[in-house]
Amino acid sequence: MPAELYGVKAVDVHAKIKLLIDGLVNITDTTGEFLMTLEDGRVIDTKGWNDWVSKSTVHRTVDLVNLQTTISQTDVSQEWTHGIGLLGLWQYYELTGDAEYLAIIENWFRDRFAAGGTTKNINTMAVFLTLAYVYERTQNETYRPWLDSWAEWAYHDLPRTRHRGFQHITYLEANKDQLWDDTLMMTVLPLAKIGRVLGRPHYVAEAQRQFLLHVQYLCDRPTGLFFHGWEFTQDQEGSSTSTTGHNFANARWARGNSWVTMVIPEFLELLEPDTNSANADAIGLFLRDVLDAQCNALTKLQDPSGLWRTLLDVPVEEGSYLEASATAGFAYGMLKARRKRYWTGNTESAISAVKAVLDNVDERGELLNTSFGTGMGHDLQHYKDIPVTSMPYGQAMAIMALVEFLRQFM
Repeated sequence: MPAELYGVKAVDVHAKIKLLIDGLVNITDTTGEFLMTLEDGRVIDTKGWNDWVSKSTVHRTVDLVNLQTTISQTDVSQEWTHGIGLLGLWQYYELTGDAEYLAIIENWFRDRFAAGGTTKNINTMAVFLTLAYVYERTQNETYRPWLDSWAEWAYHDLPRTRHRGFQHITYLEANKDQLWDDTLMMTVLPLAKIGRVLGRPHYVAEAQRQFLLHVQYLCDRPTGLFFHGWEFTQDQEGSSTSTTGHNFANARWARGNSWVTMVIPEFLELLEPDTNSANADAIGLFLRDVLDAQCNALTKLQDPSGLWRTLLDVPVEEGSYLEASATAGFAYGMLKARRKRYWTGNTESAISAVKAVLDNVDERGELLNTSFGTGMGHDLQHYKDIPVTSMPYGQAMAIMALVEFLRQFM
């Protein structure tokens, strides 16, 4: 095993990952700026981990008094931000076998289950991808009813768009008749994984259909990139034209694209047991081609720094700032796709992105230049105005990119 590759030492990558994990479990919203207040009075902390502070993993001083005050004022939070955070931790646990990280994950779920769960929507489904992996590994039967309940909701009761797409319903918005890139990562992939571990092939088949539908309406065919969202619209009575919908601002948004880059290799890996199925093989080949087109487009849009802009095809001079979480997502997806032989492109772009991610992890373990959670924009300015702050998904996407990079050393 080499100690150094591409000018990067493995020991330094491990050190950065541990810093990122330390930063992850210490993220707090000290101002309340990122709290989400629901109509029923609940307050969801989308930024911090609330009471997820493990003494065994927290090595720097935390103001536990102020943290506890925040906890008492908020719901025991479960959002997509936590879902991606858990996945990053799981992948580092898989790589190292260090039981400490598995304990953090299981303790997080223990606390959520004790609180009685939360509202089912596209984003809150995200955490169950990691739980499915944990259940598969531990066979802890207390997890099975949760996987069953949430997957059955997604399969039967999740609101649908025209053509039965998964409507991107969230805590605050119904987003009627809307398809988003994010849905593939937050709900479709968890449903597929649960289908695998519970032996329910109809979940996997539904996930396949959702991938095809989302690609149909979100892929920008001339570029190979993806628009953030699509909305089905009703024809106006008496109109001389017939339209099926629109892509909002036609935003080729970086993090939305990174979800696609990440989720396709993950889904292709889930399909591997079905390689003898002509249907699965055809869908797999199709998704490989989609990924190839996207990655080829991305390599041409990368900044010399190794980062990508938050609006991929809009210059920095026009307000499209360099964004690190999407960069980490692209690095992860490209490297995994190459390792699994789903993509035959050059890894030079991904290695450059990994180095940029390493450069953007500060001494506190915070991934810098991470944009806050981003709703659907009706114009490009919306994306330019999103603030930059440390977020669990930024930490986790960086962890995932660096974990995948460490596999290069094996």
